[in-house]
Parts: sequence; C-alpha cells; structure tokens
Amino acid sequence: MGAFKQDLIEGIARLEINIDGEPVNKISREVKEELEAILPSLQADERVQAVVLISGKTDNFIAGADIDEFAALKTREKALALVRSGQELINQVAGLGKPVVAAIHGACLGGGLETALACSYRVATDHPKTILGLPEVQLGILPAAGGCQRLPRLVGARIALDIILAGKTLPAKAAYKRGIVDELVHPAILEDVAFKAARSLLDGRKRKRRKGGMAALLLDESTLGRRLVFSKARKKVLAKTGGHYPAPLAALEAVEHGLKYGLSAGLDSEAAHFAELAVGDVSKRLVQIFFASTALKKDSGIDGVAPSPRPVQNVTVVGAGFMGSAIAGVAVARAMADVRLKDNELEDVARGLQTVRSGLKKRLRRRRITKYDYRRLESLLSGGVDWAGFGRSELVIEAVYEDLAVKREVFSQVESHVGERCLLASNTSTIPIADIAEATQCPERVLGMHFFSPVEKMPLLEVIVTDKTAQWATVTAVAFGRKMGKTVIVVRDRPGFWVNRILAPYMNEAGRMLEEGVPVETLDRSMTKFGFPVGPITLLDEVGLDVAVKASTVLHEAYGDRFEPRDGLNRMTREGRLGRKSGRGFYKYEGGKKAGVDATAYDIISPKPSGKNSEEDIHRRLVFAMLNEAARALDEGIVRCPRDGDIGAIFGIGFPPFLGGPLRYLDHLGTAEVIATLNDLADKFGDRFSPAPILERLAKLREPIYPRS
Repeated sequence: MGAFKQDLIEGIARLEINIDGEPVNKISREVKEELEAILPSLQADERVQAVVLISGKTDNFIAGADIDEFAALKTREKALALVRSGQELINQVAGLGKPVVAAIHGACLGGGLETALACSYRVATDHPKTILGLPEVQLGILPAAGGCQRLPRLVGARIALDIILAGKTLPAKAAYKRGIVDELVHPAILEDVAFKAARSLLDGRKRKRRKGGMAALLLDESTLGRRLVFSKARKKVLAKTGGHYPAPLAALEAVEHGLKYGLSAGLDSEAAHFAELAVGDVSKRLVQIFFASTALKKDSGIDGVAPSPRPVQNVTVVGAGFMGSAIAGVAVARAMADVRLKDNELEDVARGLQTVRSGLKKRLRRRRITKYDYRRLESLLSGGVDWAGFGRSELVIEAVYEDLAVKREVFSQVESHVGERCLLASNTSTIPIADIAEATQCPERVLGMHFFSPVEKMPLLEVIVTDKTAQWATVTAVAFGRKMGKTVIVVRDRPGFWVNRILAPYMNEAGRMLEEGVPVETLDRSMTKFGFPVGPITLLDEVGLDVAVKASTVLHEAYGDRFEPRDGLNRMTREGRLGRKSGRGFYKYEGGKKAGVDATAYDIISPKPSGKNSEEDIHRRLVFAMLNEAARALDEGIVRCPRDGDIGAIFGIGFPPFLGGPLRYLDHLGTAEVIATLNDLADKFGDRFSPAPILERLAKLREPIYPRS
C-alpha cells in the first residue's frame, strides 16, 4: 500500500497522505519517491484544475522528515544528496502550475511546513493539536527544503527569523496571526473550506494576507532595514548560544543569502550548510538526545515485561508551600487530575490554592486555555487541614520540609487515611526513600517523585525506587509523571539520587573557590562560557542556600569528605542570606530581579585568596568534579543506563546539550585524557579528584561508557 490516495472531485484532486503502519506522516525516501511520481501526473492531467493536500491521520498533517535517514548520514556528499532530493520535491509542489491548498490539522513541522509553504494557500484548524513550526535547529541542522527561503518571503524576515533561529513551534492561531496560515477553521469543516479555497483560487478571488504594515515596509522590504534586522538577529543568537550551536547562524546566513541573491541561490546556501551541519558533532549529539528523550516517552521504567500502570485521577499533595502548590498546579493544568492540597494551617492552604489559581489565570491571559477550560480546571482543585478526601486518593505526594523525622511522621499519618491501593510518593531531593518508608506498613507502595524548581518549567522528574518498591508503583508513577508533561527517569534510592548527586560536587567546588578568593562573577562566567544556562553561584541563589546546605549535609554523611559542606555557605544561611527567595544571597535582588553581586557576601564568606587558581583550573575543577561523580554514580547503578543519566543532567541541571550529557562528554574526551586531568587536579587540590574506579577499568579495557554501536 502506498502513502497517498487520490480522488478527483469536480476538477479538484484530493491528495491524501496516510502512511500505513506509522503513527504520524513523515517525509521518508519512499514517500518522496511516491510523491515525485504523482506530481507530474497531476500536472499533466487536464481534468485536474487544483489540488487539496490533506492528511488521513487523526491528529497529524506531516510531522517532518524521517530523522532516522538524516541521523544515518556519514559523509557530507550523502547529506548533500539527501537535502537536494528534498528541495527538488518541494520545488515540484511549488512549480505545479496549478493551485495547491494545504489542509492542515495536527502537527505540521519541519519538512511538513516546508511542503505547506510551497502550496498556494494554507487552511488550518484551530484545534490545540494543530501546531506549525521549523524546529530543525533543535537538532543541530537548519530548514533546508526551502524553509529558510519561503517563510521570509511569506511573512517577512523578522517574523521568519524569530521562528527559524529558535526552532519555534506555534499554535495554529499564532501562525494565522503571523501570516503563515491564510484561514483558520473548525476541524469539522477543514476539508470543505480547503475545497472552497481551491475554487476561489481558480476564480482569482483569493489574495494573500498582507504582511505587517509600516514595520514590514521599513524593516523587511528595505535594504537598510534588512541589514538592521540581520545584525540584531546575529547578536541575539550569539548571546543566547555562546557560539556553541552553529545551526542558528547557518540558518541566518541562508535566509540573508536567499533574500539578497534570490531563491535558487538561497536553496544552494541551505543545502551547503545542511551538508556540513548534518555530519557534525553537535548535530549528532542533539539527535542522540532527541532519540533518547523519545525512547523515554515509551519506557515503562521497568526492565522486561512491566505491569500496566494503575489509573490516577485523584491526587493529594501534603504541603501547600512553594513546591507543593507548584506540583498541585501542574497536576491540575497538565494531567487534569482532581487535586487536594493539605497543610496544617488554613492560611497556608489558602495561599497554596491561590498560587495554583494564579497559574491557571496566567495560562488564561496567555490564551493557552479558554475561560471554559479555566473554570473546569479550577473546579478540580480543593484543600483543607483535615484528612477529608484521602480515602479516594490514588496518589499522595508529600512536599513538606526536608527533614527525615517530619517526613516519617507525615507518611505514617497518611498511610492510616488512604486506601490500600494508594501510591505514596515523597518529593525529597536528597533523603533516601527507604529511610522514609520505614515509617509505613507497606513500603512496597512508597517511592520518590523528585520534581525540579520551577516545577511548571523544568521538564525532568526523577522517580526514585527502593529495593522494596513494587513494579506497579514504579510504572504508575512514571505514567503519571508523563501525564504531567515530564520527561521521567527512574533512579536508584541512594542519597542525592542522580541529579543532586552529580551536582553537589560541582557546587561544593564553587563554594571552595569562593573561600579561596575567586570572584562570584568569574565562577559564573566560566560556566556560562562552557555552556551552562547559569553559573554555579547564580544556581545556588536560585535553589536556595539553605536547601544546598541541607543537601550537602545529607550527602556528606553518606559519601564522606568529597561532599564536605562549606563553612561559608553555612554562615550565609545563618545570616538569613538564602538567595532569591529571601531577596539577598550572593546577588542582590530588586523587584524579584537579579541586580548585581552583593559585595557584602564576601564579608560573610571571609575569603582567603590562594592565588593558585588559573582560569583553566577554575574551569577544570568545576567541570571535572561533576564528570567524575557522574561516572561514580553510574558505576553504582544509580541510573539504569547512560542514556538516563545524560537526559537527567541535561533536563535537570542544564548540562550543555551540545556536549550530549556528562557521560557522552566523558566518552568524547576519552578515559585516558579524563584520568590524566583528574590526577593532575588531585595533585594540586586534593584526593576528592581521584578518578572514579569505573574510569580506571574502562581505560584498561579501552572501552567507552556507551556501548559501541
């Protein structure tokens, strides 16, 4: 069976794409070959006056090109041949000589949008699942089947660059406002409107919508204006990427070249850049991350045959503070669960409920939900100080103060008020789950669900399982985490789990260097230059210095001297300097925004300048402290495989994606080089840098961390 089905209806060809056996339509080699054979026949058939291109999938137009094909590319020549074949196909659509209307419902991304851009007219549904975009730069490549040429010609350089350089996807309504879509309709009438548009195009009645008035005239249509647009865009890209990601700059050059020298020259530029990027290290690593995160969406969290997850509709969150209310908000807004907040004081419950409602109102203001959606979601929310509602809970998430005794007391009380099938989870960031579960009668239903702050933005969820956690509990927590929109990794129950375990040595090392007289700005600048979104001191302020000290104490007790808490941080917390949440930390905050380094922090830290830290040493101490601990934790089986460890580091603490994660980066550096660097650091700064045993073993075997493919 082919991917395309044709019908002729009153002179208009209905061309349906529906790839058998695939959940979504994608442009593969086979699809290209089939369409290349169809288009000439449509062009030559005098009975065909116009074409409507529509999908046979329930919620998908065309999701893009087949990523497997480009991921398999090994040489620039093969990459060039692949992209040229794609360009030729899209050019056939654009040059058909007959009106072509794209009827879009569901995802229209990458090559799918490039196909739609080559059409004469685009009708899209206003359904939430209809999204349009060119996300290629997120895979380290650029839109190379005409996306960098046709989008700016349709909507202007400013709007096009905003979409292309960030790899944005837009809901259909936003795409309509920007001029990408010509008509927006209800899904029930998509096909009827598309056929009507085709007939109007034949009659010459349809016109393209205008692109933006005076701003477009001044900035998009004039030589001087375009020069300003491209100059600003280049500065913005460099500021955001630090030069680590070549794809946005390549896309910028392809757009600029095409607008200056014409469509054909622009396509040549796209193809040349794609051929270089597709076989480059950055793209390979970003594609590996894409495949890893995609695989995790299907991973039950259990090796082998897993039981089905139990349904979770009724959720109770114990603790209505910052984290508890945030977890409740995501459970309501994303998972559409019936959520009850509990705390000891009515004022705290009321404050937590108000926080959740504020989040829903923000989504309403940004038009991510309708007024009806708001009222429906708000009705799912309740709260109180008693145990009402616990009997019907399928999941209870504890989010109270990070203290073992407090958490044990909560779990003991909760267990006496819930049904025997209720899953019990702790949001602890460091305390072993088994220690908490000792307070319960049924430890098999206890696990950790470690969310990261801010919960509504951070994509990662760690599900922490003990030796006694039942498989049904694990798969249920993983499934509900995904329902909340999280990327979920399952980790072993050890202090710090995975993310905080590998983060702590990095943060501790930053604290040591502060005490050695290295300035705050130098430490932060070193790591943002390396590729982290923020530096370690900014991160300390964001997390909260009290939280960092508490975590360090737990980890120090578990792992010894290399996790020794820093006295300077202890003194900061005793002075009430907790970071952003207290308005003062290492930085000052005005109106909730960072306002420069607070020089008085140095008085509290009392640095003793050593003068022995070169710029290279600062960088190596911070990075290799994390890399070495990641290797140790992997060796202890904290994560199920290297894939999970790298996704956890990237999504949990912002480890630079272009490096592929700490474990991929270790493989890139090579164990011999890593061991030599660690030994040098150990000689200079102490035994905490002694190489992890796994590195020594792999070096002797000349094997990488990831299995050879």
